[in-house]
Amino acid sequence: MKKTKSKTSKKSSILWLAVVSIIAVGLLLFCQFFFGDTISDSTTYFDNTFINGVDVSGMTKAQAENLISTKTLERKKDINLTLTSGDKKWSISGDDLEVVANFNPTLSSVMQYGREGNVFAKKQAESKIKSEGLYVDVPFEDIYGGLDQKIDKISAEIESDEVAQTISFAPDATQMFSVMGNVGRKIVDRAELKKQINLALNGQIDQAIEIPTQEVLPEISLQDFVDSIVLRGKFETDFSKSTSDRKSNISLALSKFNGMIVEPQQTVSFNQTTGNRTSDNGYKNAKIIVGGKYVAGMGGGVCQASTTLYNALLRSDVEILQVCHHTLPASYVPLSFDAMVSEGYADLVFKNSLDTPIFIKAYTTEKSAVVEVYGQPFEEGLSIGTRAELVKILPHGGDDIITDTSGEYENQVLYKGEYYRLKYPLEGYESKGYLRYYKDGILTEEKQIRHDHYMPQNGIIVEGNASLEEGMKLPSNNVKYIPPQKVLQSTIDAAKARYNMT
Repeated sequence: MKKTKSKTSKKSSILWLAVVSIIAVGLLLFCQFFFGDTISDSTTYFDNTFINGVDVSGMTKAQAENLISTKTLERKKDINLTLTSGDKKWSISGDDLEVVANFNPTLSSVMQYGREGNVFAKKQAESKIKSEGLYVDVPFEDIYGGLDQKIDKISAEIESDEVAQTISFAPDATQMFSVMGNVGRKIVDRAELKKQINLALNGQIDQAIEIPTQEVLPEISLQDFVDSIVLRGKFETDFSKSTSDRKSNISLALSKFNGMIVEPQQTVSFNQTTGNRTSDNGYKNAKIIVGGKYVAGMGGGVCQASTTLYNALLRSDVEILQVCHHTLPASYVPLSFDAMVSEGYADLVFKNSLDTPIFIKAYTTEKSAVVEVYGQPFEEGLSIGTRAELVKILPHGGDDIITDTSGEYENQVLYKGEYYRLKYPLEGYESKGYLRYYKDGILTEEKQIRHDHYMPQNGIIVEGNASLEEGMKLPSNNVKYIPPQKVLQSTIDAAKARYNMT
């Protein structure tokens, strides 16, 4: 009984393995039959298949590649494309191109046509190819090298001719800001151009091609930007008591900034902008401060122009890179808010650290120098002011008496005991300047930006050098000696009021 059972079990196992093998082979044949053919080197293209106009029916991929390569080389000498845009023309000939013949991706892809899917889909696709034909072009960039670079060069010439939108700033016009140029910018539609070149190279269209273009609108409308421009800061100084020559110098210096557009991250120097203070450049003689006293000098008054500009920039939140104070306080601004300029050693330099341009309007009226700075608005509710602080008064040392040994002042004094006041003593100041930031009218931050010392100046009395002759008597003299200064509270209060300080 046991032996009979063992033989039966062995036969069952063999039978089961055979069934499984048959099923596996059947599934393999089924998948191949229903879902796709195996592509080999001997597989041929269906009848009525054309690649780049070449009939490859019944050919293997290798045969087709050889034939198409040959035809491509033959056609290269006949290539003579003419590309036009407006009144401009460009030519592309076969001599401009190098055959790279990268046909393999297209040949492999075409070989798959009609050989994928189930049996019914394959039969339908094969029938359609044979009846209607299959026409496929190899992209020109897979055939010819150098054509892409040629297109890029031509496109750059077309696109560079287009004028982008710009902002026109006319500071003296009623409408100061306007948009100039085209709303959009013309660019070459490279994808469409490549498509047309493909058709031309394959003889399907004429070889004269009008280059297709597109209009690209700016991401941000400049008109919207212009509409949002506001006055960021303004400052005005009085020069009503100045001479006509001094007023002329101030007006000339400010005119160099009137209409200036300062781009983001651009740095501006006052001295470079206004140029050398010479008569050839239109400047005149007027009072300037040298060594703690007023003397006649070319371009006198230009410091009032720089100071007016400086204070307008501060209120506009523009970054100041360099500023200098005078040796004597300027009467037209609080201490620590003057901006002395002098060729060679003192300049006002500023930088637009904003993300958008600023626009400067600078002018004079009959009595004032005025600078206005325009740009994008501050965040809502923000405003900027300044504060000048008098730290202390630096007392002067009274009068110094000098003897006129050279006779320079002989028209004023001759004899010992005879006096002429050359200069009054002036007190000095230690001061600080602050920027103040307000939100909805409430002070939220105060930042120190200056700490200056305006040194005191002793008075100068000139005494004659000659001795009186016998019987001579000195005439009465009204010059009174001024002793070293004592600082009182009234002195401090007077200085604060004079310079509008806290």
